[in-house]
Amino acid sequence: MSASNEARAVTPPEVLARKGKQPLVCLTAYTTPMARLVDPHCDIVLVGDSVGMVLHGLPSTLGVTLDMMILHGKAVRRGVDQALMVVDMPFGAYEESPEQAFRNAARLMAETDCAAVKIEGGETMAGTIRFLTRRGIPVMAHIGLTPQAVNAFGGYKVQGRGGDADRITRDAMAVADAGAFSVVLEKVPEALARALTARIAIPTIGIGASPACDGQILVIDDMLGMFTAFRPKFVRRYAELGRQAETAIATYADDVRQRRFPAAEHVFGDTPESRKQGESA
Repeated sequence: MSASNEARAVTPPEVLARKGKQPLVCLTAYTTPMARLVDPHCDIVLVGDSVGMVLHGLPSTLGVTLDMMILHGKAVRRGVDQALMVVDMPFGAYEESPEQAFRNAARLMAETDCAAVKIEGGETMAGTIRFLTRRGIPVMAHIGLTPQAVNAFGGYKVQGRGGDADRITRDAMAVADAGAFSVVLEKVPEALARALTARIAIPTIGIGASPACDGQILVIDDMLGMFTAFRPKFVRRYAELGRQAETAIATYADDVRQRRFPAAEHVFGDTPESRKQGESA
């Protein structure tokens, strides 16, 4: 990335300063072509560990490794110039100790050139967030439904209903006090997300939360209709590219079998004129 691009990229302090202002637009990306598409329209591009399910066919995010996140982080970096690029810390890369988290976060930042990392967990991770931020690593927190803890939750269930709202509130306060520059609120009741957004001093980024959040994020393949294994309630499909791709592939297969493709315009002849056209193509 050139110095001029780096100078105009969104920074963690700028995201923090957007609290209560124009909503932050956030999407995931895992490849260079997709990063180039989302970068002009987003404030934050997240290289999410959802890549394990979306691109690698894993049943959850638990099998994602640090090497996988680095590989996809490098790819996204080649396509992002303007947005703040954040990379997920995968399961097992930070829970053991703040020191482990620092080593892996430092490697992630050094090898991908990302501007921040994202860590799941509230009160239990506050000490780690504080340890990282005091050492120059910006952290986006993630509370509510944290997919890396799906086994502990007993599934992808809404978090913070009834008396459980106190736990989510403590989590939000803890990560804000620890120095996170923003926090993802995933799959929490709307009223709770609205109340937390009003209460804490850092931007909230909702996914299955509230329109009152300071920003919104979706998995790119969900909102484009490319990932169809399941569809969470909070996903709005802005396109049905999966269906369009399936139709296109089926049409191609039929054309090949019926010898309609390639047609004359797709092959090279052996006349002087056709050879000239082939050389210029």
